[in-house]
Amino acid sequence: MTRPAQATSPSPSAAEAEGAWSAKMNRLRCRALPQNWLRVCDDAELRQRYDEAEQAARRARFVAEANPGDELAERQAADADTARDQALHELDAASEFLFFRALPRPVLEELIGKHPPTEEQTEEGAIFNADTFPAALVSAASVDGMSHEEAEELLNGWSTPDANELWDAAWQIQQESRVELGKG
Repeated sequence: MTRPAQATSPSPSAAEAEGAWSAKMNRLRCRALPQNWLRVCDDAELRQRYDEAEQAARRARFVAEANPGDELAERQAADADTARDQALHELDAASEFLFFRALPRPVLEELIGKHPPTEEQTEEGAIFNADTFPAALVSAASVDGMSHEEAEELLNGWSTPDANELWDAAWQIQQESRVELGKG
């Protein structure tokens, strides 16, 4: 017994393929660079209230999903969601947000090149000068228009954990990938 030949779909014409590629390339060119944000809020009570409301909403939603048709559980989940949303609204109102955008690869490479590591830093495996590059990157990636001097002021004036979060917000967005390698 012989196997039937596998059906093949007709290949598109060269003009169709070129038009499809052109449309795809246009979409690829128009992609926005990734962005993220850093919340700055000095009100620890508001942050804690939101965290607790978030946890309560998650628990209530879990109970409601585990008990389909339980009207009381559904009502409690809805109430918890409302409380969480209110706590988030209050937290947002008391917060400042700093926004950061990924830099195009050549721009990031040029910026790194302007801040080469010292000999000691090179021996430790650094690819940039940890004393000068962070403020330059925070400033360059800032969507808000933060100057280099302002970035230095914040990085040097904030506590170490807060300064690290500021640096991480600018650096991590440079590392974010939005592509996926498929296996065929």
